Amino acid sequence: MEHPKFAVYVLYSLKDHLFYIGYTANFIRRMSEHENGRSKSTACRRPFVCVFVEYYVSQSDALRRELYFKTSMGKRVLRLMLTESLLELGKTLNRK
Repeated sequence: MEHPKFAVYVLYSLKDHLFYIGYTANFIRRMSEHENGRSKSTACRRPFVCVFVEYYVSQSDALRRELYFKTSMGKRVLRLMLTESLLELGKTLNRK
């Protein structure tokens, strides 16, 4: 059985405390690009923590979900979905 290939992911910037929402057909490669500063859109906002990933069989479903998360309602939903995770990240940052 083939696994879904298209990923929608949410990174949380430890620098500016904002989300970066993206889509990719190669999640491992894309995370490496973000981590190593090879992505123009995120290089100056590093470091990041990946807080959410969803996989889809359909590319169009993944792109639709990415666009939704980029809306103000989508960002609100993400903050609700990730409430505890964001609190945990805040606690970790405050200990350092």
